[in-house]
Amino acid sequence: VPRKIIIDTDPGIDDSMAIFYALNSPEIELLGLTTIFGNASTEICTINALRLLEIAGRSDIPVYKGAEKPISSERRGSPGFVHGLDGQGNSNLPPPKISVQNETALEFLHKTIRDNPGEVTLVPIGPLTNIAELLIHDGSIDQDIKEIILMGGNAISEGNATPTAEANIINDPEAADIVFSANCEISMVGLDVTNKVFMSKEEINILCQFDDPRSEHLKKIIPFYYDFLSSF
Repeated sequence: VPRKIIIDTDPGIDDSMAIFYALNSPEIELLGLTTIFGNASTEICTINALRLLEIAGRSDIPVYKGAEKPISSERRGSPGFVHGLDGQGNSNLPPPKISVQNETALEFLHKTIRDNPGEVTLVPIGPLTNIAELLIHDGSIDQDIKEIILMGGNAISEGNATPTAEANIINDPEAADIVFSANCEISMVGLDVTNKVFMSKEEINILCQFDDPRSEHLKKIIPFYYDFLSSF
C-alpha cells in the first residue's frame, strides 16, 4: 500500500528533484504540497510548486500556500546565489495555468491528518514553520501524525548557513524546537546524511537525457545549482 505523504516545500532546485522523485514512486501517494519560504519567498515557492506539477503532468495534486515568515522573527533573505532569484536557476518559466487552493496550508494539514489518523507522513524539506503552526493550532494532533521525516539540521557536521547551523533550521529555529518536541515519530535527515550523497556529472547527464518535460526542466535548473556546489 503506498504511503500517504504531504511534502512541505520551498522549491528550490533540490526540492524540485525531490518532488519529481516522489511523483514517480509507486510507494508514495502524494496527497498535496504545502509551501513555505526559504529558497525564495512563499509566493515564489508556491508558483514554483504549481509549475513543477504542471511539468510533471500532475495538475491533479493540490498546492496550499503556507506561512510567509517565521513564528517569532523576521524572515532571512533567500539565497538567490544558490537557487536563482526565482528558486529555479533563473530559468524564466511561464506563469502556471493551475491555481493554488483557497484553503491555507494549515487548514489542509489539519483536516487531512484528522481525517486520516495515523496514516499521513509529513515530509518537510524546507523551514518547519507550517508544521510548527499546525502543532500550535492543535496541541494533540501529533498523536494522529504517522511520522515526520524532515530534511534539515545537523548533529555532528558543520552547518551550511553558519559554521554551526543548517539552512532549514536557522530559517525558523523556534519552529524547529516545537517540531522536535512533538509526540510522534521523527526522522531527521540532516547534513550528516546529505553531505555524503553526491551526484556526478555523469549521473546528472543521465537524469537530463530523456525526452520528457521533467528531464528537460532538470536540464535547465541543475547546472545553476551544480556550479554553486562545485565552488566549494
